[in-house]
Amino acid sequence: MTAQVRFPRFFVTSPAPCPYLPGRNERKVFTELKGPHADSLNDALGRIGFRRSQTVAYRPSCLDCNACVSVRVVAEEFMPSGTQKRTLKANADLVVTICRPWSTSEQFDLLQRYLSVRHPEGGMTSMDETDFADMVEHTPVTSYVIEYREPSADGVTPGRLIGACLTDRQCDGLSMIYSFYDPHHDARAGLGNFIILDHIRRAREMGLPYVYLGYWVEGSARMQYKVRYRPMEKLGRAGWERISADEQDRLIAAAAANPRSRADTGGTGCKDGMPAIANR
Repeated sequence: MTAQVRFPRFFVTSPAPCPYLPGRNERKVFTELKGPHADSLNDALGRIGFRRSQTVAYRPSCLDCNACVSVRVVAEEFMPSGTQKRTLKANADLVVTICRPWSTSEQFDLLQRYLSVRHPEGGMTSMDETDFADMVEHTPVTSYVIEYREPSADGVTPGRLIGACLTDRQCDGLSMIYSFYDPHHDARAGLGNFIILDHIRRAREMGLPYVYLGYWVEGSARMQYKVRYRPMEKLGRAGWERISADEQDRLIAAAAANPRSRADTGGTGCKDGMPAIANR
């Protein structure tokens, strides 16, 4: 006898102001991740452009816009640029630790400093420590927090935490759910880029072909950093396709010509990867 297949139920949020493109509204379709098959469901949904937020998988479902494009780095073919090589070298002494998905006050304090500079008007600034614990710990899938610390003076006690990333392990890659870092550390330029580069290296060492970076939005200055990693694939109507070298050259040049300033916090929405899904 064939076992009965249970398909997830999907819901749609009410329209809300788009956090990336002024004057537009966004809408999301989402479903709950739960039960013994949550990992496999998250894997399947991730391959068609869904992202995870706590126990929910979601993707944009806007009526008149398709600007949000899922992107992933092909880890096994990645070749760092000159700037990325310098970023790797400058941060090579950081102590990187894979931790279980359990929040700490040290992580929360770092997140607050990050949000105060990079997303001061975003919805996450109102989070308290309990909200942060929910964000990290309420996961039905295989996930962990990767911490980035400076070397300690004695080499024994943990050094200062300057970066962290909540990461899911999927069957075909690592999905970066949310990363944050010390925005005031002038001696550690490119910390956010280093965290991505470390995930690419880690995925390759684990034999995983991809690093999922979430959604890229052309025209949103906050999202342009994602196009700097080669080779990259984007999800279209026909499935995942490689972004051509010429197109990526154009996108990188456009990003360089319009760098994201610290004042560019964009609207009232949350950073990519952690939406507030409240209205069903």
